[in-house]
Amino acid sequence: MTRLSPDFHPALRVLHWLMAAMVLAMLFIGVFMVSTSGPAYVTLLNLHRPLGIAILLLVLVRLPLRLATGAPALPEDLAPLQRWIAWGSHVLLYATLFALPLIGWGMLSAGGYPVRLADGIVLPPILPHDLALYALLRAAHTAVALAFFALILLHLAAALMHGLVRRDGVLRSMTIGHHRS
Repeated sequence: MTRLSPDFHPALRVLHWLMAAMVLAMLFIGVFMVSTSGPAYVTLLNLHRPLGIAILLLVLVRLPLRLATGAPALPEDLAPLQRWIAWGSHVLLYATLFALPLIGWGMLSAGGYPVRLADGIVLPPILPHDLALYALLRAAHTAVALAFFALILLHLAAALMHGLVRRDGVLRSMTIGHHRS
């Protein structure tokens, strides 16, 4: 759905930047987590799990809001291929925001590990204990995370291209918005 306003809904803008900070934190936590052992690993894992579930919950709020409120129209001079890429990359970003936490939760469930969010708050397993499935999901979690990182870099590059090169208002629609006179 195309939004009549040149800007995204204010709640979407807040969710976007909140989730961007959380995803950035998750990427750093994930990289440090897989490259360390000992007490730091446990601390990072205890941050990674609840942050992943929080991202999952926020995307479950954000996606319906995005579908209900729409997006501002893209610039009319944008080539059809670029429009298709913009649409496809957003679909992939939402899919990845949804899939990564679920794959992680499923992986831990299959490995027999509890998904502990805080003291006394443990999520139920979503898959049966199966070490072969755990191994498959662990590899999938890594592969999807790397693809997600690439998508984020492309998203950032496109945002900067719109904001600094084209100066067409696309970046402004997700940041400070367009001021009305």
